[in-house]
Amino acid sequence: MMLATDVFVIGGGPAGLAAAIAARSRGLRVMVADGNRPPIDKACGEGLMPDAISAAGRIGIVLPVSEGFHFRGIRFHGEGHSVAADFPSGFGVGCRRTLLHGHLVEQAARAGVEMLWSTPVTGIEQSAVLAEGRRIETRWIIGADGAGSRVRRWAGLDRFTRNSRRFACRRHFAVKPWTDFMEIYWGDACQIYLTPVSPDEICVAFISRTPEVRLAEALRRFPELESRLGSALPSSKERGAVTATSRLRAVARDNVALVGDASGSVDAITGQGHCQAFQQAEALAGALVAGDLTRYAAQHRRIAFRPAAMADLMLTMDRWPPIRRRALSAMAAHPQSFASLLAGHVGSLTAPQLAAAGLSLGWQMMVG
Repeated sequence: MMLATDVFVIGGGPAGLAAAIAARSRGLRVMVADGNRPPIDKACGEGLMPDAISAAGRIGIVLPVSEGFHFRGIRFHGEGHSVAADFPSGFGVGCRRTLLHGHLVEQAARAGVEMLWSTPVTGIEQSAVLAEGRRIETRWIIGADGAGSRVRRWAGLDRFTRNSRRFACRRHFAVKPWTDFMEIYWGDACQIYLTPVSPDEICVAFISRTPEVRLAEALRRFPELESRLGSALPSSKERGAVTATSRLRAVARDNVALVGDASGSVDAITGQGHCQAFQQAEALAGALVAGDLTRYAAQHRRIAFRPAAMADLMLTMDRWPPIRRRALSAMAAHPQSFASLLAGHVGSLTAPQLAAAGLSLGWQMMVG
């Protein structure tokens, strides 16, 4: 049977559903296909920053903020120092990935998005998608199928200017949160970050450059955190994932556009994946209505700039222990510098203001 739609989204994760909801809100007919069935889980830190909540609201998505755990800011631990800062406005929300995905599925259905679950896409043509033996005609094809995107390869967009990988694992623990911050613990070539996701559960994620290390072993490198967890029982299975810092030469060609991790990504330590996906969805919907994907490509570069700059800073701290020691020492001695960087991280500073905050930290590292 031949079907027709204005927009066909390949990939039903948060990025694909956000793109579908945004396009549907502009009056376009939208289909989403995914080989899995919801709710779809993924190893991630499960923290939504204030700018992610705002970006979702602009495209009509209501996030499950009342069902998650509100956190007020970010705290760094490492090299004998601890420094924290509140978000300049708003709050972050920790919530289970499955909870978030379930809410997005419900909102897409209410918006009138047609969803084809358990429907793998096997190829694309100039104006059609091939799925389960059907040729589905569409004007626009959106690739939202993750970091290993097949759509990206099919469209000839699989050319990177940068592509570096780290390895992550995540597990939940049944313990009352002891903090109302998202906390990041810095170690040698690795980090653990924890996010409270409910009044009696936290998410603990570990990132390193070594794929063999598991969370139990990683926790032994952070005795303070291991002690805080104490005898808390795991409340989920350990899940692993690859986190990438990748930039593409192009994110659109002809009638194909990429969103989410399919379009490039920043390291998970930034916590900016969802925010970027929601911002990209808004930009893409406008470009589809205008019939001009070059407009989306330009906005995609702008959206990626700030998270990429923050990822570069954090990964420099990860790679170079002397820089990490000086940076954490300077942040602890000058908490306002950390607060300024956090404000820039969540989009509350202009690009020149963020650059000035970075230069100020650099000076403090030199003279400290």
